[in-house]
Amino acid sequence: MSRADEIARGLVTHLRGVLGEPGLELAEPPVSLTGGFDTEIHAVRLRGAPAGFTGPLVLRVLRAYHDPAMVMREQTIQNALAEQGYPAPRVVHATLDPAPVGAAFLLMERLPGTPLISTRPVGMDRPLLEAQLRLHALDPAPLARALGAAFTFEGYLVSLERRVSRAGLTGLSELLGWLHERRPPPEAPPVICHGDLHPRNILVDGGRVSGVLDWPNAVIADAAFDVATTHSILRFVPVGLASMPRALRWLARVGQPILAARYLRGYRRRRPIDTRRLAYYEVAATMRALVRAGESRGRAAGGPPPTALDRSDYADRLLVHVSGITGLAASLPGRPW
Repeated sequence: MSRADEIARGLVTHLRGVLGEPGLELAEPPVSLTGGFDTEIHAVRLRGAPAGFTGPLVLRVLRAYHDPAMVMREQTIQNALAEQGYPAPRVVHATLDPAPVGAAFLLMERLPGTPLISTRPVGMDRPLLEAQLRLHALDPAPLARALGAAFTFEGYLVSLERRVSRAGLTGLSELLGWLHERRPPPEAPPVICHGDLHPRNILVDGGRVSGVLDWPNAVIADAAFDVATTHSILRFVPVGLASMPRALRWLARVGQPILAARYLRGYRRRRPIDTRRLAYYEVAATMRALVRAGESRGRAAGGPPPTALDRSDYADRLLVHVSGITGLAASLPGRPW
């Protein structure tokens, strides 16, 4: 039996039980979608389902090496944002039970549109800024109440420390100390930060932002943290690894530093950010990518399997970048592949 068949059978059986709809079935076979590092993603459509489950849906199955509770966190985040009118896909069902499809999963509405990176090689900074500034203007209080300390920048640092210790990434320990010692005092109230906002996670439809996807890294923090994360992604992630038509990759590679600079200028025109504050949060944002790369290289410690991004020089370039900011000689384990 193929993986798609396993998912179809398990999902239908599970939903029949929890929804009390014995006639529920898939209207068509699941269609695999390209996704991120954390989940396996399929487009599904149901028949004989109650209201809220009848439109196009997306099934996100968590990878086995992640904490199953991540799906409940994403459900809370996305539904709270949708309640405020933000274009995050509403989650209609989530479960920690791995039995139906092999891991914890969530089922959410499928928003219309096409990933920004596939449709707009020039001028991507404008929809990106629109989505981010709109997010930073939302009220973070409902999410702060629902998710507590883990949904803060402090919780983010604690999570990094736990992962560095578990994976034995001693070459990153000094960077963690630097982040604690150099943290700037707050200048403005914290905002909801996506934590991974880039052109692959934004959908556009008819020239407007129709959806913002992929929320497992969201936190309430200084807006500069979110800006630093996006700026770092735009500068350093190899564009050839993205889902972009081959004919556009050369143009994107040449334009990548230009896009990063335009994005940063555009955000600063609307919300000024001090250069030293931005540099601090660039180190903080980069740490997550470095920790993930270290976990991937140390497979014996149970890290995630290597991806094309891990096999590139991305992490090594980030090490050079953070060392230039901090003056520390950070390091990662050697690549085993």
